[in-house]
This record gives sequence, C-alpha cells and structure tokens, in this order.
Amino acid sequence: MHHSAMDRRTFLRQSIAAASGLVVALQLPGRSDAAATTAASGTFSPNAFIRIGTDNRVTIVVSMAEMGQGVRTALPMILAEELDADWASVHVEQAPVDAVYNNPLFHMQGTGGSSSVRAFYTPLRTAGAAARAMLVQAAANRWHVSGSDCHTVAGHVIGPKGERLSYGELALDAAQLSPPEQPSLKKASDFRLIGKEVHRTDTVDKVRGKTTFGIDVELPGLLSAVVAHPPSLGATMTSFDATKAKAIKGVRHVVAISAGIAVIADNFHAARKGRDALKVEWDESAGAGLSSDSIRQAMALQLKAGNAMLAKEVGSVSAVAGPRVEAIYSAPYLAHACMEPMNATAHVMADRCEVYAPTQAPGPHRAMVAGMLGMKPEQVSITQTFLGGGFGRRFCPDFIMAAVEASKAVGAPVKVVYTREDDMRAQYYRPGAMVQMSAALASDGKPLSFEARVTAASVARASGMGKPDELDGAAVEGLASWPYATPNLRVDWVEHTQGPGVWFWRSVGSSQNAFFSECFVDEMAHQAGQDPYEYRRGLLAHEPRLLAVLDLAARKAGWGSPLAKGHARGIAVAESFSSYVAEVVEVSLDSDGTPRVHKVVAAVDCGTVVNPGIVRRQVQSAVIFGLSAALSQEITLTAGRIDQGNFDTYPVVRMPQAPVIDVHLVQSTEAPTGIGEPGTPPLAPALANALFALTGQRVRSLPLSVSLTRT
Repeated sequence: MHHSAMDRRTFLRQSIAAASGLVVALQLPGRSDAAATTAASGTFSPNAFIRIGTDNRVTIVVSMAEMGQGVRTALPMILAEELDADWASVHVEQAPVDAVYNNPLFHMQGTGGSSSVRAFYTPLRTAGAAARAMLVQAAANRWHVSGSDCHTVAGHVIGPKGERLSYGELALDAAQLSPPEQPSLKKASDFRLIGKEVHRTDTVDKVRGKTTFGIDVELPGLLSAVVAHPPSLGATMTSFDATKAKAIKGVRHVVAISAGIAVIADNFHAARKGRDALKVEWDESAGAGLSSDSIRQAMALQLKAGNAMLAKEVGSVSAVAGPRVEAIYSAPYLAHACMEPMNATAHVMADRCEVYAPTQAPGPHRAMVAGMLGMKPEQVSITQTFLGGGFGRRFCPDFIMAAVEASKAVGAPVKVVYTREDDMRAQYYRPGAMVQMSAALASDGKPLSFEARVTAASVARASGMGKPDELDGAAVEGLASWPYATPNLRVDWVEHTQGPGVWFWRSVGSSQNAFFSECFVDEMAHQAGQDPYEYRRGLLAHEPRLLAVLDLAARKAGWGSPLAKGHARGIAVAESFSSYVAEVVEVSLDSDGTPRVHKVVAAVDCGTVVNPGIVRRQVQSAVIFGLSAALSQEITLTAGRIDQGNFDTYPVVRMPQAPVIDVHLVQSTEAPTGIGEPGTPPLAPALANALFALTGQRVRSLPLSVSLTRT
C-alpha cells in the first residue's frame, strides 16, 4: 500500500473545492420551525443568533471560531448593543454547523481573513434590532400603547408612563410576533456597548482551566493516535513492520491511513512510543534533490522568466527614464507554530460520525467528512472547540481527516494528536517568495515608475480555491496595492511550483510583500536623500486613511526626536484586510550583533472599533508574531526533509525579548474592518528599516538573524 504526501495534497485540494460547493451564502436568519419549537418550550428565538428565556437569560450564538482573537466577546457585543440586552445576563454559545451561520464574506462557515467583525457587523446588528422591535411591540400590545412611545434599557422595555417589563416577561408574547423586515438600527451616539472595553467572556474560564480546547476532549472509550508521516517531500511508504510498536504497553492498533501509519493506543504517551518503535521503509527519491538552495536558485531563474501573470499595470514602466533603484528581496517559508498542536477527535459509527475539533472551517470540514464516509452532511456533527491559535493553519482538514480515518479503521472514538515535530514538518507553510523591484526617480526624488515581479507558490491553488493559469491575488497582495503616487506601475507574478506545501499564514501575501515594498520605499527615500517618513508623506495625499496612521505612529513615536546612543527608528505602513496600520520600531544591537527591539508604536485604523481592548491586544499579538518571524524563523529543507522540528530551531520571541508595544487607534465612523492580521505586515519592514538607519546595512532577506550573519 503506497501513500504519497503529494497525493494527499491533491486529495485535500479536491476535497476542499468539493466542500466549498456544498455550502450556501448566508441570509439573515429569520423565524424558523426550530425557532417556533423553542418558543413553545419557553424561549424567544427570533433568529438563529438569539434565545431569550423567561428567566431573562439571553443566549447569543457565535458562529466564528474563538482562537484567541476575541470573537466570543466582540460578536455578542454587536448583537447585544442593538438588542439593548443586559450584558450581565448574556451567555455565549458556539454555533452548530449550519448554512445559516455561514460567513457572508466566504459563503461558508469558516473563520479567517480577519473577517469576523466586518462580516457580521450588520447582520448581527439587524438580528438584534429585529428582536428588540418584537419585544417592544409585545410590551406595547400588553399596555395598549404605541410601540413608538416605548423604549428599551438593559433588558427591559419602558412604557410611556414608566411602565417596565423585562425581556423574560415578554419572551413568550414576542415569540408570537413576526420579525420586522427592516428594523431601524441605533445611531452610534446611542451605543452603550460598542466602543467600550468590555471584559472578554472567555477569560475567567481560561484562567481557571475550565475551557475545552480540542486537545482536552474526552469521550468514553477514547483512544489516542500518533501518525508516522512521510519524512520528506513526495516520500512513499514501501513497507512497515508493526511488531515492535505493538509490543509497547497500551498500543492497541497500527493501521495505514492516507496521511501515513497511525499508531492507536490507550493514551498519547503510549501512542507516541509506539510510533517511535514502528519500523517503516520509505522511498524518498522524489524529494531527494530538493533543498533550500535549489529552491532559491529556481526562484532566481523564475524572476527572469517571460511567463509572468500580470496583476496590475498603469501607464508604461518601460517608457520611463531616470535614475533607478533596483533590488531583489526574499522571504522564507514559515510554519504557523500554533501553541496547541494540531489535533482532532472523531467517532465514526454505522450511520453517523461525531467530530470534536479546533477547526477554523467546520462547514467545509463537515462536507468533506461526509464525502469521505459516503454519508449525508446531516449525518456528521462537528463540535467546534476553542482553538489554541489558528493563524490559517486550522482551515486545513488534514488532522480531521486523520482522526476520521483512524476511528473508522478501529471502530472506536480516536483522538489524533500531532507532536510538535509532526506539526512543524506537516508541509503547510507560508510560501517562500522572491521579488525583483525597480523604480525610476524624478529629479525631486519622487517615483516615476515602480515595477515588481514576485515568484511564490499559490495558496489559492493549494487550498483548492484557485484555478490553474489564473492569477492568485494573495501572491501579489501588498505589492499590487502599491499605495504611493506613481504614474507608471507594473506588478506581475510567476508561480513557483517546487517545494513544500503552502497554506494561508497570518496576513497571507501581505506578510512578505509588505516587507518587500516598504523596505524598497525606504531605499527610494535614501536615494532621494529624504527622511523616510517625510518621503512617504509626500506620496500619500490621495490615501488619507493610510496617511493618517502614518502621521499618528510617527507623532506618538516621537519621530525625529533624539534617541539613546546606539538606537535607531524605522517606519513602515501597510493596508491589509481593509485596515490601515503604521508601525515605528526602535532597535539597537546587542554586543554580539543581535538586534534588540525596545519599542514598537502602532497606529491602527480598522473603522468602527467594537472593543478597543481586544483591538489593542490583537495588534500586540500580531507584532510579537511578526517579530518572531522577522528575527529568527525560517523553514529550510535538506534533501527533501524539513530541518526544523521544534522551538529550539524555530524560536518564538520570549518575554525578555518582547518590546514595549504602544497601540493607538484612529477614531472612525467607517464600517469595521479586519484586525486579527493587519498588525503583522508592517513589523518586519519597520525593523529592517530601523536596522538600516542604525548600521547603514540594507537587509533584503529574512530572517534578519541569518541575513546579518551572512553579511
């Protein structure tokens, strides 16, 4: 029996594409048969997001994955605001898998792309306002007054003479009414929750250890599995001997699944010992010639190729003369390194399957599991646990597929857990990338042209969402959106097809492309003999929101003011997920030449802010995530094998290395935009630009620790 990592990725692509076709776009949930049933049992359920009991308990259903970004607080705040609920009476519940909970931006039930608040802001406000209107009408009917003469405050309807009824007292009456088609929404000036630093609803349970993450799931008769995965790219299994594995105390089964060989035992420790004792023969010839050096050489050749796909063109870059700035930049493959390793629990039975998993995509994953088992989607339940980090990685179904296959093979519930090494070597990475950029400058230093050719693998195709020979927008985001006033512009992309598997990584293409473009702008400013902040200012008059965060970050960081000896600042700005972030980094060098980041000042415009505390923490998180990658993280290959396996070779920023991070929010009445990812893209370029200001050395490849050593 042969198993190939490449075959597995092809299967994943096809499965995800098929699953995506099985889900439908969200409509605002109206009154349903289920709602009518729950109304009869003593609750008011005007739509899929709200239940109000006669005991005044308000249950708000959250359909997005909580992976630390705060959706189980921000989304209930939006709905409770329009409902005028008493926040102390609000309880949060995770949604089941149902098309009614689809993400309106993705048309599937999935969490990613910094989309939760921006996708659900209006639907949840409308859902809350509709329920509030029904409660008001129920009270007005009881008092024989007009609904327009009543108002609501903190879970109560107040009548024209000061009469007062709680939502619980009105729940059954309201359940008999029809929701209004277009309920009126509050003015921002009347908000009581939106814009406030409301405490997170999940913190207390997390601190007390009560929160159930995927890795915490327990079921009667649950077995644990650890999988022997192919050790290199394209490796296929030729044979295996389970004798020594089965001799380990607690090991019950050794079975071949699509991902490799699953060793299934009474507990994780026994399963891991069994996996380590397993004797497997692999044919590794397919990836033997693939290394980081060979990938770099291939990318360098691709930059000169003539088969690029055009992403954006304005004017004619070839017709422009003048002094030129030219540079080649590169960025490595990166792992997600979520603190909770990949895991999933599945119980396959004759007529149904139960899955418990920290997944970002329960909708597509349910459809995929159903397809694997030949079941209807409604025969598969997915319970979405809390996620110990996601960063895009848990959109991939590999760990769920492994659990389902293992459970089916042994007829019992099985929890598959990746070791850290399994996780880091799983071949789902941010794409390595290389770009060649060129600009012609006018006599005043302003750009007459900007040209960029980038080569990187396609995450769209890897995920089954992209078509062959079609531009992958993620590969050029952050470059094609070049914001600076430039009359002639050309950006194109050459798809790189060698190398390990790629996947969505926090801020996707912008994570590397903002490093490329924002460092290059610094190079242009230097050649023009201008301050890099002032140079940007002069080119962003037509981008007022970008200019505003640039100015705010510079002002709050004291740009231009004296610094301690041996310290320097760098600046960068980026738009991603419709949000605007500028960051100023202050850096020095330790005695051994290692960069030490002392302070990061971030200015953020993400439209209307639902919870400023959550926004600040997300930006701080994104800064630490980006700083870890910029300083020292890379995934490298030797003879088809991934070199890194754990945090000793793939370090994250520890507390002693962490800088002070000041986050400043732009007050805005624009619609909310993304915040989980936009804090990451400006970090690496701001740091690299600061190092140039300090040392005169221009670092054009990441991670900085490696580049500084090489030079």
